[in-house]
Amino acid sequence: MYVDLKMRATINQKLTEMGERERLKELLRAKLTECGWKDQMKAHCKEVIKEKGLEHVTVEDLVVEITPKGRALVPDSVKKELLQRIRMFLAQHAT
Repeated sequence: MYVDLKMRATINQKLTEMGERERLKELLRAKLTECGWKDQMKAHCKEVIKEKGLEHVTVEDLVVEITPKGRALVPDSVKKELLQRIRMFLAQHAT
């Protein structure tokens, strides 16, 4: 489903203004911790640092290296729940 940038910005603004964005972020953090995602990513970071050597890895390098795996490891159930909550919020606050 394609959502244009203006629509995305409008949705993000509404979520932020009403405090829903922070609630969603907290929910996401809790769900990711609960499903073991956070531990998996921590282990992956350690692997990358061990492979490349601590003195050869910047935070930026680490982010570039782990982001694709991090996104792939988010369970579909978590993505669906967040999407459903965003849809419910938008339905309740449609103007």
